[in-house]
Amino acid sequence: MRAQVLQEFNKPYVPKEIDKPGPPQGKDILIRVKAASYCHTDAVFAAGSMWQDLPRVGSHEFAGEIIALGPDVDAKLGLSIGVDVGVPGRAYRPCGECYECRENDGDPEGYGVWCTKAGNLGLTRDGGFEEYALADSRQVAPMPDGLTAVDTAPLMCAGVTIWNALEVAGVNLRGGDNSGFSVAIIGAGGGLGHLGVQFAVKLGCKVIAVETGDNALKLLDKVKTGLGKDSDQVTIVDAGSTTPEDVRVQVFGTPESSLEGEKGAHGALILPESQQAFDFGMKLLRNHSTCVTVSFPIDGFRLQPRDLVFRHIKLMGVLVGRNRHLRAMLRFAAAHGVRAHVVTYSLERLNDLVRDYHQGASGKLVVDMEKR
Repeated sequence: MRAQVLQEFNKPYVPKEIDKPGPPQGKDILIRVKAASYCHTDAVFAAGSMWQDLPRVGSHEFAGEIIALGPDVDAKLGLSIGVDVGVPGRAYRPCGECYECRENDGDPEGYGVWCTKAGNLGLTRDGGFEEYALADSRQVAPMPDGLTAVDTAPLMCAGVTIWNALEVAGVNLRGGDNSGFSVAIIGAGGGLGHLGVQFAVKLGCKVIAVETGDNALKLLDKVKTGLGKDSDQVTIVDAGSTTPEDVRVQVFGTPESSLEGEKGAHGALILPESQQAFDFGMKLLRNHSTCVTVSFPIDGFRLQPRDLVFRHIKLMGVLVGRNRHLRAMLRFAAAHGVRAHVVTYSLERLNDLVRDYHQGASGKLVVDMEKR
C-alpha cells in the first residue's frame, strides 16, 4: 500500500510501498484512510524534538472507513464495517489497569486517554499518512452526517483539544448559558485557534481573537464573516499594533479607579509557544479567571506569581481530550457548522504540504487520499 514515511529527522518524507496491516486483533479496527491532517506536533516530531524513534508514518489526526473489526470490539461503541470514523492519535492500546484507565471519567471501561503505557498513532505507532491503518476501537468516534473525512480529520487533534480547553477555561459545553462569558484566544488565526473561535461563538461566548501576521488575521476575517449574525460576538485584535490594556477598555469599557481587576476576560487560551503570547493573554484576564495553556515551549513560560496570588488566576494545561469529548465535539461541529478552513493535497504531495506549513500557510493542511 502507499505510504509516506519519515526515515530521518529534518528530512523530507519518503514515499514507499509498505505492507498493509494484517487482520485486526483484540479491540483493534482496520481503517481505510480517507483524509489525514498535518498538525504542529507532526512538525515538532519531524524536527527530532520528541522522544520517539524512526522510521514512522506520521499524522495523528485522520479519518476513514472501518473495513475490519477485531474479535473483542465492544458492540456498545456503535462501530461496524462500513462506518466512517475520526481517529485521534491518543491512546492506542492503553494498559487497562493504571489510574488513568480505571478513573476514566465516562470513557469506555479500562480505556484511559492519558495512560502512559498507551501508544500514540503517528508518533509511537504508524498513523494516517498511509492507505490503511490500525486503531483502537475505543479511541475513535463515528462521523456524524454532514461531515466529510476532510472535515473530520482536523478535528481529531485540533478540534478536540480546543474543545477541551474551552471547558477547562470555564465554558459550559453541555447546553448551559454562556451569554455572559468572555474568552480570549491567543493565536486565534491558527489551526486550533480558528476552530476555537467558531466553537466559542456557537456556544454563546464573547470572543477576543488575538493574532499577529497578515495570513492569520486574514483567516480570522474569513472566520468572522462566516459567522453571519453572530459575527458581532468576535473582536479581532492585532497584537502587533495594540496593547492588552487597550483591548480590555475597548471590549469591556473603562474600569472604575482601583477596580481594574473586575473587567476582563473570564478565560484565556494560550496557543502559541511564545512568552509574548502568554503575557498578552494574562493581561487580558479579569480577577478570579482561568488561563489555559495548550502549547509547551521547550524553555517554558515565565509567569508572575502575583497574578496567581493577588489576582487569583488559575493556570491550567490541556492535552487533547477524552473520547466523550471527541464524540460530543463532533456532534456539535456537525450540528452548528463548525469547520476547519482547509487546503488539501494528495498523499504524493505531502512534502509540498510541509513546505507550505513552514512558510506560514493558514488554516489546516490535509492530505485527501482521493486526490492523485
